[in-house]
Amino acid sequence: MADTSARTLRLLSLLQTHRYWPGAELAERLGVSARTLRRDIDRLRDLGYPVDARPGVDGGYQLAAGAALPPLVVDDEEAVALTVCLQAGSQGAVDGLAEPSIRALAKVVTVLPTRLRRRVDALRAMTVSTGWTVPLADVDPAVLTDLAMTCRAEERLRFTYTAAGNATTDREVEPHRLVSLGRRWYLVAYDLTRHGWRSFRVDRISGSVPTGARFRPRDLPAPDAATFVRNGIGSLRPSYEVSAEIEAPADLVRSRIGRWCTVTDLPDNRSRIDLTADELHWPLLALGTVGAEFRVLSPAVLVDRVQEWGARFTRAAEHR
Repeated sequence: MADTSARTLRLLSLLQTHRYWPGAELAERLGVSARTLRRDIDRLRDLGYPVDARPGVDGGYQLAAGAALPPLVVDDEEAVALTVCLQAGSQGAVDGLAEPSIRALAKVVTVLPTRLRRRVDALRAMTVSTGWTVPLADVDPAVLTDLAMTCRAEERLRFTYTAAGNATTDREVEPHRLVSLGRRWYLVAYDLTRHGWRSFRVDRISGSVPTGARFRPRDLPAPDAATFVRNGIGSLRPSYEVSAEIEAPADLVRSRIGRWCTVTDLPDNRSRIDLTADELHWPLLALGTVGAEFRVLSPAVLVDRVQEWGARFTRAAEHR
């Protein structure tokens, strides 16, 4: 393992199992010599990780029992980015990464400094993710964690909201949950100004100030916050009913993209998918993810989009 930093992290991960590692076995795991292993152990000790060593031919290493790990040195923005990306992975944003993302997220939170741990843990608990994209652009991470803290504290919030036509209004709300959907973040809250449930785009919220007044949570008129946001967006813009036949067994298709569509078995190891989408780019991504031949049944505009993307990729291949 040529990369010293990566090797050191791997060594720390092995030691954090708290089992005793014979030196020879640990060196073999890392693909290094006994001398290099000793240097890596010294490097961990310099970073504050107490590693016990047993000398001799049968000697080895073990992380000291009950030792407090040094805090992870990251700033607020980096902590939010880690949490959001790992949470998206834990909810199926990338195939095969759900379980490792859950483990990594739990480890990251425990080694954050106390101040950041409280904010990041609130963000983790108060966010509902659709698990498809990781929206971070155009949103201040500090705003996200502030909103998450007020959701968790069940504390009323005042802010200025800029609507689509650039008109601004002052709002006072009872914050419920944050939702990451598509490339946007939304705050779901009961609007005390308009006397009803609303979803607010976080990138259009400014000057948010907790009032200090607590509230008793109301019943959300939807199964969950993500459904509430989807229903609201669906009433504002058209949606597409997408159908396609895929030259792959239904079980394979379900394992790849079944989270986002209905999969139907067809003869001859083929399958059909049906889904509703607000935009056409991610159905194309889903179809490409399967890795098999497919034929779009509807809508016709998706066939045009496939042709556009195909031509673009063909030109890119010709410019190698």
